[in-house]
Order: sequence, then C-alpha cells, then structure tokens
Amino acid sequence: MPTRPATTPNYQRLPAEEFDARVAELRDRYADCDLCAYDCGVDRTAGETGACRVDDTAYVSSYFDHHGEEDVLRGHAGSGTIFLAHCNMTCVFCQNFETSHEARGDPATPEDIAEMALDLQARGCHNVNFVSPTHHSPHLVEAVRIARDRGLDVPVVWNCGGYERTEVLELLDGVVDVYMPDVKWSDDDAAASYSKAPGYWSKVRESLREMHRQVGDLAVDARGLATGGLLVRHLVMPGHIENARGVLSFLAEEISRDTFVNLMAQYRPHYQAASADRYEEIDRPITREEYQSVLDHARAVGLERVEYDPGMGDL
Repeated sequence: MPTRPATTPNYQRLPAEEFDARVAELRDRYADCDLCAYDCGVDRTAGETGACRVDDTAYVSSYFDHHGEEDVLRGHAGSGTIFLAHCNMTCVFCQNFETSHEARGDPATPEDIAEMALDLQARGCHNVNFVSPTHHSPHLVEAVRIARDRGLDVPVVWNCGGYERTEVLELLDGVVDVYMPDVKWSDDDAAASYSKAPGYWSKVRESLREMHRQVGDLAVDARGLATGGLLVRHLVMPGHIENARGVLSFLAEEISRDTFVNLMAQYRPHYQAASADRYEEIDRPITREEYQSVLDHARAVGLERVEYDPGMGDL
C-alpha cells in the first residue's frame, strides 16, 4: 500500500479568500439547488425541498468516534464521524433510514459543526468523517473553514453515495482529503428501482474521475492511517453480481488498479426491502458464492487493494 509521511491536510493550504469564495458559491446554490446529481432547482432558502427533503438547514443526527469504519480510517482511536440527517438518495434498503429518510436530527449551524469536528479531534480521532454530506455541502465547507481557524488539523473524509455533480466536487478541491463514495450501482435500471437515482451510473463515473483527479489513489502514513486519496465502498447486493462486476471493472480500467476498494458483505434487507411483497428479489442476504464471485472478479481485473470479509470469501 502506498505510504507517505504524515502530511498537512489539504484545507490547511487553501488561502482564506479562496475558502470564503467557495463557501459563498456553494451557499448561492441553495437558492436554485444543484448540489447533487438530482439538480432539483428548488429554492431551499425559501423553505422549498427537493429530493433530499430538507431546506437550507443542516441537521446532525449524531457524532462520535466510530470504530467500525475501515482500518485505514479508524486506527486505534476511531474515525470522527458526523452523521448528517436526510440524504440525497432514497435507497429502499437503507440501514440508516431513521436518519436518512425519517429526518431524525438536530439543526446545526456551521459553527456547531466546527465545534463537533474540534471535539472529535480532541478525543484523538484520526479524521473528521462527514457522512451523507452532499446536500449540506455549504454548511460543511464553512464548518471546515471555521474549524481550521480554531486548530483543526486532521484529514477530512467525504463519505457520500457517489450521486454527485462534478461542478460541486470542483468546489471541494483543496477542502477534502479522502473521498469515500459508496458506489452502489453500475446498472441504471437497478439504481432507479432501488435507490430512486436516475442516471446514477453516468453521474458516478464522472464523480469518480473528478475525485481521483483531485486526490489520487489512497495513501497512508507510517501508522497505516489514510492521509488522502480515493477509497471506494461497494455493497454487494443479492442477485446483482453483474452490477458489482461493472463497478470493479470500471475502477480497474478507467480509474486506477491501485484504487482502494472495500467490498462489503453485510447486506441485510432493511427499511422497505424487508417487505417481501414489494422487493422480494432483494429480501435476503447475499450468499457466500455470490460474494466470492465478486472477489474473484476483483482479482481478475487487477485490483489488489481490496478490503473484504474473510468470513464470506477469500482473495
């Protein structure tokens, strides 16, 4: 795995005037919202809501030192996760549907979020990990700006669903250190059916190219902790092995064979997917054989930096 010494987070090098300009431009987008790939065009400053079902108020459901993330993020002290409420995707199998779809969270200003980030750093967390950040990008970038001025000095992780707009990602260049998209689909029909995300695959491919352009392959320091780069998650879905193969083939052939990929095996039917009469085809866990076939494909296309569940498969 590529290593490099501990480095200064990207946002530490961004000039103050440029930081402020990015915040201002992102905030302007609330009024004709195109912060994600839905491009709803609603005026969130006037209380209108689009696909994410929220106006221009950010909501945080929880924040804590998370010890269940990838090894390169959690280390010994945990990843400092800040879970944003609502989501710009509507996955019928969402395991966090209480916060993502049912909006359980408290209003939070950029100052509030900055203080959360600083508190997580003070606890020893190795990074600040924004979960479901896309629809709250203006608040989060402003929070990083505030926290930087108050001493924040750990990597920022952008933990998203991949349904992004490249124009918005460009405004995160120099702010985000680790992009961690959970790339769900290489099949637009499945994305529309199960995540209500039209044109998902084309948008994700554009987003992955832009993320990789900005931060490159994932790099770690001497402790094995991520300092910057692209980390891709993919949740293997029952009956959708070709979908998983499509994601892996694209990463190997068009992004980088050194892409760090976490192939997740923990799918269980949650939320609406737990209703067999509506989504019978995904109302079951994946099989060991399904998971192993995805791992075999990862090897076949040349991906070597794959985190996987040894209880379900073997590379």
